[in-house]
Amino acid sequence: MITVLVVDPHALHRIGLRTLLASRPGLTVVAEAVTGAETVRMSEDLHPDAVVLGSGLPATDVLLTVRGLRRARTQGSADGGAPRVLVLSSAHRDEHAYAVLRAGADGFLSASATPDELIAALVHVAAGDAVVSPGLARALVRAVRCGPRFEASAPKGRLEDLTERERDVLVAVASGRSNTEIAERLCIAPTTVKSHVSRILAKIGARARVQAVVFAYESGLMRPPLPLPVPPVPPHRTTTRQELTCAYFSSRTTTASPTPCNAA
Repeated sequence: MITVLVVDPHALHRIGLRTLLASRPGLTVVAEAVTGAETVRMSEDLHPDAVVLGSGLPATDVLLTVRGLRRARTQGSADGGAPRVLVLSSAHRDEHAYAVLRAGADGFLSASATPDELIAALVHVAAGDAVVSPGLARALVRAVRCGPRFEASAPKGRLEDLTERERDVLVAVASGRSNTEIAERLCIAPTTVKSHVSRILAKIGARARVQAVVFAYESGLMRPPLPLPVPPVPPHRTTTRQELTCAYFSSRTTTASPTPCNAA
């Protein structure tokens, strides 16, 4: 049974989340919180498996709450420390997603997600996995590539602490592969992969896989693919909607054909 603490300043939002989660077998809402400070206190008292931070919380409150929950885990306790954190957000700003993940959130999901997507994300987060929706994953890559760099000297030094095999595992994690897929790719046992991931997190000072992904890009171990150049449009005609759409998706493809979009 997964126990959940629901957080949102709006009563209707909390009722909606509670009703949805309570309707699914294997999930139990143990309490509701309105503010970040109340969330941290209730988490220390109730020890839920996961905390869902609703989209009604202001961005600054989300960051403070995630950091407060992470401090509880860092300080540690016999009962397992802080819960896993899933953030729901209606903000479409790259830097917000980046900041929340750096703060220690285990998952970041758009508030427009479907009920089934929310339930699946919560189950994965409670199990210790990282969850980021595809659109937000692209935002994360853009933020790491184009945004300001924090603690620029730290990632390089920590990367050198990883063994060659640990780097291979980290690359696979950053590519979005599960432990089973990594095991098959590297010809090792899934339990061995799990041990490698645990050692990687300890060495780089992370507590979740999603932070390891951020580290992989910040340290230069992983590099986002560069956008492909958009073919020039002949001057005698205008760009069609089909060409613009094709160029837009080509910029997110790592192995696209060099053939022009409008080629037969």
